[in-house]
Amino acid sequence: MIQPPTRQETVLVIEDDPTLRMGLRATLRSEGFRVIVANDGPSGLEAALSERPDLVLLDVMLPGMNGFEVLETIRQRNADLPILMLTAKGQEEDRVRGLRLGADDYIVKPFGIAELIARVEANLRRIRREEAQSATVRIGDVTIDLSSHRAQRDGQAITLTALEVRLLRYFLSRDGRVLSRQQILDAVWGADYYGTDRTVDNFINRLRGIIEPNAKTPRFLVTVRGAGYRFSLTGK
Repeated sequence: MIQPPTRQETVLVIEDDPTLRMGLRATLRSEGFRVIVANDGPSGLEAALSERPDLVLLDVMLPGMNGFEVLETIRQRNADLPILMLTAKGQEEDRVRGLRLGADDYIVKPFGIAELIARVEANLRRIRREEAQSATVRIGDVTIDLSSHRAQRDGQAITLTALEVRLLRYFLSRDGRVLSRQQILDAVWGADYYGTDRTVDNFINRLRGIIEPNAKTPRFLVTVRGAGYRFSLTGK
């Protein structure tokens, strides 16, 4: 059972548009969150690292440092902090770039307040659920700490992105099942994400590079021709 929060959760809003920034602060406060705001990249980064928020709403187009730079720097210090990107850009390449750098979700402006709050709450629930789950899993000769996003193989340290961990958690929760690319997209990226089969394939290849002894002949995460992918923790 997922426990409800036992304290007021903090959301950091990094947004240079003053009207939107103040609107988000007022809305989030009305929903019971403690809210910190920053109006540029450098001050937002400082707040993310010093204030220890529970979630960050991060605009892409920021003065001083853009959102991608802020995101990348945060991820070097904190692999688990939920980060939702806010942007007026709807192109797939921008969404993919953010997700590859470790964003947990992507919201394209203009967006509805109800949708934003739902996404904030969903990401916070996910974090609470993941914290309640076992943090370590062994796949073949690879040991992965899901909470720190770090893996070890033959003494070598490997760092996973937030999206790679989410993808792995999804496969772990459906061990032995055949999953279509669309199912994977909907579950890991979200039903409203306009990705393609290639998006899934690219991340599958990256995950195979971490968990498979030989990514070219996968044992744990195999392709089921015409259907999708199947993950097996035992490799059978």
